[in-house]
Amino acid sequence: MELQFIYSLIVSIFIGGVAGFLGSLMITKRMALVGDALGHVALPGVALALIYGFNVSLGALVCLFFGILLIWLFEIHTKLPMEALTGIVFTASVAIAFLFLPETKVSTALIGDISQIGLWDTLVSVIFCIVTFLVLKKIFSKMILSNLSENLAKVEGVDVEKYNLIYLVCVAIVVALGIKVTGSLLMGALVITPAAAARNIARNLSQYSYGALLIGSVSCSLGVLIFKVFGLPAGPLIILVASLIFLISLVFKQK
Repeated sequence: MELQFIYSLIVSIFIGGVAGFLGSLMITKRMALVGDALGHVALPGVALALIYGFNVSLGALVCLFFGILLIWLFEIHTKLPMEALTGIVFTASVAIAFLFLPETKVSTALIGDISQIGLWDTLVSVIFCIVTFLVLKKIFSKMILSNLSENLAKVEGVDVEKYNLIYLVCVAIVVALGIKVTGSLLMGALVITPAAAARNIARNLSQYSYGALLIGSVSCSLGVLIFKVFGLPAGPLIILVASLIFLISLVFKQK
């Protein structure tokens, strides 16, 4: 039991950190609600994983990759905003999931179950978090430039469509990993709340992105520690800790 708690703590720290870092980019791109929407896109895969007993993150990832591919293709061919297309895909996904998700599995699908994390989950999650963080760090400046002006980014040699796809894949990986920690219902808050808190107190872009990473890790670790002490669901506790940090950050908000 103690070993499983350590696994849960390690996984939550890494996932919280990369989710916060991703959130700083999502807020900058005015896509704050996309993480939440993609958490719902993953629901059919989560439902199948719970029914047939395979890894929840794997089920979520398959659905998310299919979902982001649709969003990316729709964006290229329709020129509609990415958040609008995400909304269309996510509502259809939720409808599909609730056609066959058993009532006994609804709670686990929506708010997660961190107590089921083992050694293999820990190793895979840590590796994916590190790789995703490095990719996000690599494309961060290009995504910021394309957000400011797609034409300017193209003049600078940035393949906007390619980097948008890489960005969406990173979002999918983070959401798929995080679902085991906070569930599909709360995943969006894990991405956005630490970044929003960091934005309040950061003086520059570097402080903003790495501050979000730190706040995400701290929120997750404290949430899991409270879960250990009181036995309450870890997912909601993590989000409440992040929300409390956000409220505290308002006191120190930069003018």
